Amino acid sequence: MWVIVLAVFALGFWLILRKHDHTAAPKSGRGAGGGPVTITTATAQKGDIGVYIDAIGTVTPVYTASITSQVNGTVVAVHYKEGQVVHKGDPLIDIDDRTYVATLVQAQGTLQRDQNVLAQAEMDAQRYRDAWARNAIPKQTLDDQEKLVLQDQGTVKLDQGLVQFDQVEVEYCHITAPFTGKVGLRLVDPGNVVQSSGTTTLAVITQLQPITVIFTIPEDSLGQVQPRLRQNAKLAVDAYDRGGQKKIGTGMLLTLDNQIDTTTGTVKARASFDNKDAALFPNEFVNVRLLVDTLKDATLIPTSTIQHNGQTAFVYVIQDSVAHMRTVKPGVTDGGTAQVTGINPGDVLANSSFDKLQDNSKVVVSNKPAPAPASSATGSNAP
Repeated sequence: MWVIVLAVFALGFWLILRKHDHTAAPKSGRGAGGGPVTITTATAQKGDIGVYIDAIGTVTPVYTASITSQVNGTVVAVHYKEGQVVHKGDPLIDIDDRTYVATLVQAQGTLQRDQNVLAQAEMDAQRYRDAWARNAIPKQTLDDQEKLVLQDQGTVKLDQGLVQFDQVEVEYCHITAPFTGKVGLRLVDPGNVVQSSGTTTLAVITQLQPITVIFTIPEDSLGQVQPRLRQNAKLAVDAYDRGGQKKIGTGMLLTLDNQIDTTTGTVKARASFDNKDAALFPNEFVNVRLLVDTLKDATLIPTSTIQHNGQTAFVYVIQDSVAHMRTVKPGVTDGGTAQVTGINPGDVLANSSFDKLQDNSKVVVSNKPAPAPASSATGSNAP
């Protein structure tokens, strides 16, 4: 029995000593007490980075025309094809104009008659002036004739107005494109009767080149945008697809709206795009990035090198195969690149194995370093 008891005590003592040895041994590869930590690195560089405001917007044509009839009649011809790009002045629709042409001819005949009546009155007035100069007629006769001339002149002007009105009516029968744009689906066919007082749309034309995008920016961003507009700066605007991955086009900011929407705390802005490839389509939803400013000669590092401890941001600067913790202040970011203060261009930073790194840890740099940030970055939001 005593042999068994002593054996149990010996086994327990041996297990306690073994556990103590494992606890006291430093963890392999963690910090200066163990082996060096294998890391990848990135180098801080000097470059330019843009300050952007991200927003959502809607593609809005500069001109959109829903054409309706201004005369009564029957459609005799439809000249456009669905989806066709028409130019200003191209014929679109013809309406039967025979009655309007007949009315125009009548007005022209009345004008011609009254013009001759006026000419005769003017000749009589000249004869009366000559006769009055010889004291052959009383002054009253001459005055009466001169007033008749004025009356005939008024009649002629009235006739001219009627002729011009009838000419416009005839022109309304031949509808042309008011500007260059794309025609939508056909809405009327030959034989349809249209009314000047009706609401039937004959054609819809939308201008595609150039085109605009209307988007909203927070009212807090006005302090960044307005000073630049007062300086007549040309602020670039990039439009991306719904997923925000593919750039559709690049344009310029035109103007801001004249008031803030109190319900959302935003203000509308309009940007113009050439849209030469017709990539922007009317009423399309787009993601917008407005370039407000560009920071020159900033210190740029990959955002993956920045670590956070509460409200404090820091990086590990590698010097002589030792990692030194350095506090930094991040600023503008652009995807995977950040502008920081607190380190210098050329500093080598740890870019991996952060769970093993401590201040003054010994490190070994891997043969596959992480890519360094681009020397010139575009796009980001200020924090």
